Amino acid sequence: MSDLSSTRTTDTIVHFSTPFALPDLVGEVHPAGDYKIAQDEERIEGLSWLAYRRTATYIHLPSIAQGNRLRRIVRIEPTALADLLAATNATQELSR
Repeated sequence: MSDLSSTRTTDTIVHFSTPFALPDLVGEVHPAGDYKIAQDEERIEGLSWLAYRRTATYIHLPSIAQGNRLRRIVRIEPTALADLLAATNATQELSR
């Protein structure tokens, strides 16, 4: 089990300019807008330099503009997210 000092979460904001669907949420189409993406990483121990490995990636639904109503966090595979970003010409920026 990792202690808190060896883990980190990196948040980004992704702007989808067109509606999109997530592979694991069949039948749901999400509107264009800004969405928060969170990536959890853990430090790789035993190296002579600081390195991290991604352990999970999440998208926060609904979009930021829609506020906190019925907010949920959905896990997404990094390759599926990369494919979705490329397919929708989405842009992303580090939020912290």
